[in-house]
This record gives sequence, structure tokens and C-alpha cells, in this order.
Amino acid sequence: MPIRLLGALYESAKEAPLHILLAVLVSTAVSSIVFIYALVYLLAPTPRAPHPSEKTYITTTPSGSATSPKPLPCWHDGWLEHRNDAAAPNSQGNGEKHTGSIDEPELEMSVVIPAYNEEERIVIMLEEATAFLDAEYGRSPAKGKANGGAKKGDSEPGMGGYEILIVNDGSKDKTVDIALEFSRQNGLHDILRVCTLEENRGKGGAVTHGFRHVRGRYAVFADADGASKFEDLRMLVKGCKEIEDTPGRGIAVGSRAHMVGTEAVVKRSALRNALMHSFHLLLRLLTPPATSRIRDTQCGFKLFSRASLPHIVPYMHVEGWIFDVEMLMLAESAPPGVPSTSGSTPTPGIKVAEVQIGWQEVGGSKLNVVWDSLAMAWGLAILRASWMLGVYKRR
Repeated sequence: MPIRLLGALYESAKEAPLHILLAVLVSTAVSSIVFIYALVYLLAPTPRAPHPSEKTYITTTPSGSATSPKPLPCWHDGWLEHRNDAAAPNSQGNGEKHTGSIDEPELEMSVVIPAYNEEERIVIMLEEATAFLDAEYGRSPAKGKANGGAKKGDSEPGMGGYEILIVNDGSKDKTVDIALEFSRQNGLHDILRVCTLEENRGKGGAVTHGFRHVRGRYAVFADADGASKFEDLRMLVKGCKEIEDTPGRGIAVGSRAHMVGTEAVVKRSALRNALMHSFHLLLRLLTPPATSRIRDTQCGFKLFSRASLPHIVPYMHVEGWIFDVEMLMLAESAPPGVPSTSGSTPTPGIKVAEVQIGWQEVGGSKLNVVWDSLAMAWGLAILRASWMLGVYKRR
């Protein structure tokens, strides 16, 4: 029957006038494009707006009690206000939509930790992180350390100081209580802050929410399981500074690609390794050139300079496992920086340094290898289609 139907269509096409055939082809093409756009539009994820309580945090006091919720500083709100003012018809910028506005930093390093039911793993990670951050930056901006704080070519140390922002992604266990107890025991009053999301948003949603509220010159997100070696943050900072452009925009991503042939990866199941290689192939096929060259997009240890955040965070949509890829794609598509003093034309995009880090497999992962791998592949396809078709765009 299909063969007879095709034959009948072919005979009809031979007898039809040329202008009728062209009209049918054009209408079919247009209908297909409209259908694909509508389908992607319906399938593309749209993040919800934050609830008022999610823009607050709690911490501990020197007496050991937990504070009542306090307003969480938010550079993103200032960015939106600046953006709306710049877009107004009577603005000084003649309607130009500026994208690089962000408040000045208050300290050197912000650490964002997305946490969902991490009561059994978060203390080990916090112990390692705090030991390094105390030695590298000090707890107060007035007591900055020169090691990680100094910018490339500077003789003076950085401003010093750090914050740890734990984004509790709707946990049902004692993650918050354990984090606050760690703060009490270690005197991290108003340094370790806990922000709680009313509903679970996924790792990407938690990281994006945390990054809207960072106060540091640099911001890093790190998994709560402690799989990454936290002292390798020093190498991320160095790698970021080496590739920063004139406005100070730069990103450094931790990479485990050098471990592919090591025992830690070889001992994984054949299914998991096969899915890993398949996903990497899909990344190379579906992502733009600079992003496709990054060998490890999924490592949960990535550092962003403050100047790079306004070009990435306000445009994030993905809240699941694939959010890292959207961050890197947004960095690649960012507008050029300001011209350098030499007069050379700035190139578009924010450079990304891929830095080898230490890493170890940690039990208790919430990743379902098969289903989450399939979800990541599907999410990547929808993400790429959404940006290519204009469903997502920079405002």
C-alpha cells in the first residue's frame, strides 16, 4: 500500500503545473518549520521565579543559635533594574540593552554548594573546603591572603575573605541542621549561609539561584559529595586569571578527562563507560565549536570571575544535569569585551580554561546512570534546538 500511494503521488506530481508544485513544497517547508518551532517551544523548560523566602538565608550567631531569615544580597536584582533602565526609550543609552552591569565584589571568593539530602556527605566536604579557604583567603576581607587573591601581574594581594552559600534544594533530611552545627563548631557566623528552596529545582536550578546572590570577585560551585579535591581551587583561580579578558571575564572548569584511562574509571561498569562515551560524542555533535572542544563539561567544580556572571546567569534555563553545557554555551556566545588599550578589536565570547583536578568516586550518588543519561541526551537536544531556533535568546 505505501508503494502504491507513493506511485500515485508521483503520477500526480508529473501532471501538476510547476507553480503548483513549488507552492506545495514551500507551504510544506513552512508548515514543518512552524511545527518544529512550536514543538520545541512547548518542550523547552522555563524556570519558575523564586519565592520571596528563597531570597533569604539563615546562619549562626556567636551564641550558637540560628538566626531568623535575613535578606540575601542579590546582584541579579540590580542587573535587572539596570537593564530595564537602559532599555527605556528616554534613557541616556538610547535604548541600548547593556548586559555587563554587576555590583562590585565584597570579598574574594564565593563558594556555592547545591545540596539535596546530603546529611551523610556534606560535613567531609565542608571540612576540606574550610581548611583551604581559611588558609588561602582568610575569613575577613581586611585579612586577605596573597596566594589566591592576587590578580595576575599585581604586587598587592586580593581583597581576601570568603563566603559559603549552601543552597538547600528542598532536602527532606537533616542537611540544614548538620550544616548549621558545622558553622557553630567552627565559628563560621555569617560566613556559612544557608538558603532553602521551597521546592526541589534540580542541581542546575540550585546553582543558578546561588550564583544570583554571590558577593565574591570569583564564584565557584562545588558538589556536596566532596569528590573534587578542594585545594585544586587554587589551580582554577590561576587558570581563570591567565585567560581573563580586559573586562576581567573568564571561566575555569575542573576536568577529569586525564583520568579516563585510570583505575578509577576503568573499574566502572561497561554500561556506564559506554554511556559516558556516547554522551561525549553527542556533545561534540550538538554544541558550538568552543564548547565541543571541552573534554569534561560535567565536572561539578567550575569557577567564574564576577565580570562573567551577568553574561551567563540571567539567561539560564536548564535546571537539571545538563545545565553545565548551557553555561558554557552562553559563555561562548557572550558579546565582546571592551577594546584593550592597544586598540585591538575584542573577540566575542568568554574564554574557558580547562584545568586538570584531583577527583575520586564517592558513594551515595543520586544519578541514575541509564535514565539520567537518557534525560541528559534529550535535554541537550532540546537545549540546542531552543537556542538555534530562537526560542531562547539574549534579551
